[in-house]
Amino acid sequence: MKIGAATPIKKGRLEVVCGSMFSGKTEELMRKIKRSEYARQRVLVLKPQIDNRKSVTCIVSHDGRSRTAHALDSSDVAIQSVIEFAQAFDVIGIDEVQFFPDEIVRVIGKLIEMGKHVVAAGLDLDFRGEPFGIMPYLLAIADDVLKLKAICVVCAKDAHQTQRLVNGQPARYSDPIILVGAEDFYEARCRNCFVIDRTPSVLPVTQGLV
Repeated sequence: MKIGAATPIKKGRLEVVCGSMFSGKTEELMRKIKRSEYARQRVLVLKPQIDNRKSVTCIVSHDGRSRTAHALDSSDVAIQSVIEFAQAFDVIGIDEVQFFPDEIVRVIGKLIEMGKHVVAAGLDLDFRGEPFGIMPYLLAIADDVLKLKAICVVCAKDAHQTQRLVNGQPARYSDPIILVGAEDFYEARCRNCFVIDRTPSVLPVTQGLV
């Protein structure tokens, strides 16, 4: 190293917590955030503005725990602003990350280059049983992945699928991807009890970041 040369910034890391609804993703995100605070690290919590089911200004777990969070809209300008805003923090937690567009992946990559520890929680599969939005990219670049399972409401086995219900009946494949809801609209189900009117596709995404 040359005398007087700047010390390289130590790169950060990405943890991804994924699973179906009711698997405890937000609870695990909160646990990791709390652990970071015990270590006296500065923590910033983000959520998508679209997720306003229980609170606009907090992330809220299904067991009722809450944590103040900064809500972001889906515009590139808002998401890019995280890079400057995050300068003052050590750890950035992101809940319901699957709702964000491609740009959040680029921003997370930049945060890691800046030495930040990013913890992102989200659904890995949508209600069709297919990879959800940006999640395959985050899972691919993550340093650590924790896949949580819920309990199937039909047979009580491990569940990793999210069943959407419309008027008490399974949603159709052609229904819109994003319909934010909770117990009234969704159930956790295992692969055998999951119902959709078309075979889910697991082919790679062909548009977007590539």
